[in-house]
Amino acid sequence: MTNTAYEAWLNYGQLKSGSLYNQYIDWCVELVVTEDNETIQAAAAEFIQGMTSMLGKAPLLTAKPEGPCIVIGTFQGGNPLISRVFAGERTDSLGPEGFLIRTNATEQCIAVGASTPVGILYGVFHLLRLIGTESEIDALNLSMSPVNGLRMINHWDNFDGSIERGYAGRSFFYESNQFLNDTKRLRDYARLMSSVGINAISINNVNVHELESLFITEQYLPDIALIAGIFRVYGIKLFLSANFASPIQIGALETADPLDPAVRQWWKDKAGEVYRVIPDFGGFVVKADSENRPGPFTYGRDHADGANMLGEALEPFGGIVIWRCFVYNCKQDWRDRKTDRARAAYDHFKPLDGRFNDNVVLQIKNGPMDFQVREPVSPLFGALEHTNHLMEFQIAQEYTGQQRHLCYLVPQWKEVLDFNTYAKGQTTLVKHIVDGSVWGNKYNGVAAVTNVGDDMNWTGHGLAQANLYGYGRLIWNPELTAKEIAEEWIRLTFGTDKGLVVAIRGMLMDSWRIYESYTAPLGVGWMVNPDHHYGPNVDGCEYAKWGTYHYADHKGIGVDRSVKSGTGYSGQYMGLNASNYENLASCPEELLLFFHHVPYTHVLQSGQTVIQHIYDTHFEGAEQAAQLLATWESLEGSMDSGLYVQVKQRLEEQAEHAQEWRDRINTYFYRKSGIEDLKGRKIY
Repeated sequence: MTNTAYEAWLNYGQLKSGSLYNQYIDWCVELVVTEDNETIQAAAAEFIQGMTSMLGKAPLLTAKPEGPCIVIGTFQGGNPLISRVFAGERTDSLGPEGFLIRTNATEQCIAVGASTPVGILYGVFHLLRLIGTESEIDALNLSMSPVNGLRMINHWDNFDGSIERGYAGRSFFYESNQFLNDTKRLRDYARLMSSVGINAISINNVNVHELESLFITEQYLPDIALIAGIFRVYGIKLFLSANFASPIQIGALETADPLDPAVRQWWKDKAGEVYRVIPDFGGFVVKADSENRPGPFTYGRDHADGANMLGEALEPFGGIVIWRCFVYNCKQDWRDRKTDRARAAYDHFKPLDGRFNDNVVLQIKNGPMDFQVREPVSPLFGALEHTNHLMEFQIAQEYTGQQRHLCYLVPQWKEVLDFNTYAKGQTTLVKHIVDGSVWGNKYNGVAAVTNVGDDMNWTGHGLAQANLYGYGRLIWNPELTAKEIAEEWIRLTFGTDKGLVVAIRGMLMDSWRIYESYTAPLGVGWMVNPDHHYGPNVDGCEYAKWGTYHYADHKGIGVDRSVKSGTGYSGQYMGLNASNYENLASCPEELLLFFHHVPYTHVLQSGQTVIQHIYDTHFEGAEQAAQLLATWESLEGSMDSGLYVQVKQRLEEQAEHAQEWRDRINTYFYRKSGIEDLKGRKIY
């Protein structure tokens, strides 16, 4: 039977015989479970499924073992084995989601212990991960807790079944304005997400349409509750995107003014209605006053007024408001070179720092623009000392190949999280701001726009699963390297053959740089088609046709964002970042054209001119995209044919499209610059 990759990294492939196989058999004969909790029972079922598939032998589920065993349970659950193994352990620092795994020769068991059932579930998934990657388990002594509190997935699914920026089929939540209620797929999705530590999912588009506004009414709450119930078993809270104008759209009010008493009461009543059906409802995700979405600006109010109104409604029930900071003015005049979309989030939200309620969390995109292949880290990270906030990543590859091109994004996310903001002296890294440790935030963490749909393999491109897996693993533990995460995923998905692991790992680790090379070097960005954001169109993307994203003319290219002569955006940063970005000589070259307008003849550190660099990197990127295909073709026969063929087709398309990028971009700038003495290969 062809492997469709539906099981993804939970396929639990058969392990090869040998000493490690025998080690696993020795320990996993019996599984001891004594607590009748649905999450712990789900963990037990997962372990049995995994062991049966990997070892070809099902563990015996028992309360009283007769020999070596795996035992799982909470510290207060009454299991005597758990009590003895973890006697005297300091468990208070684990928190509600952490776990311990101990190999105890005296008790002849490997014990997974935690303070809560969800901690047990995470511990079991980790034990399965160790076995699936062929790790030693004879002497385990592990203590693990997630670094980030909120580890969230945002769906942009619409009720009609379409997905905004969806590249893996249609929604598996909805179709034709009906809930699909596919409980098997929903449960399998929850398993996948829980296995990498996701604990919150919003299930509808932030651009909430009128029908989706009805999700918070009695008409649809039973369907929402069914999904929430499946998620609950796997430690995941359900969130909904809310329409700020709902009091008008579905509430028969004439205003949505956040300071109007009737509006405030409407939201309080609505929150009570939701929590009566879903007692552990997470809260609302809100996009307001951006891209034609309604918001508090309509009524002369600010974002703190709007968010706090919703926060007050949710507060009695323990819910939170996640308020997106993607707010900018679309109506930029090409003649105005001081207005800058990159400035918008900081300009809107920095002045409001300290005015938001304790249960309001700002969600800030990783960069100031919109998930480009390369852009600086948003200066809001480090600037908000008194406000809860989340990092927002995009797993969906909107501007990085749309899951038709291979682009492993974990190295990019690592760079963002490891960025030094200088907010509190010499070293204040973004990852420590995001996890709440710098400012002591009550709510902290990371959210990401997902890349899944109803395609059988979830993500369209088989290798795009690495981004979904990698996101969860990275935000659980930002100290993991991109290489470590890639290797884990490959071993769990494709098996542990050394040659195969090395080849795919190399493809993943090179792919972001390759994609950047043939699309947007030096931080220029945005040179894509405006309607769907795919394929080369130098003057096409939204306002780029007026030059406001790259300002390319016959003299040079790039946006002057300096304080001295440009938009002043560089001044939003702190410490060395501000001075480095401000000055042409010290600006990192990968962001050169994001911060500075330079002549095509500007000489880079390599000794090349900017125009020669653009020319050469596009040729090199196209050649390297072809090499990705060649590497994959060398793996034929080392994996299931279904997996091989699906990925090969995507890589063939990528190689072809990389050439199109090369030819379109190079021809454009060759003609734009008027420089005819470029050295090297032919311009097409």
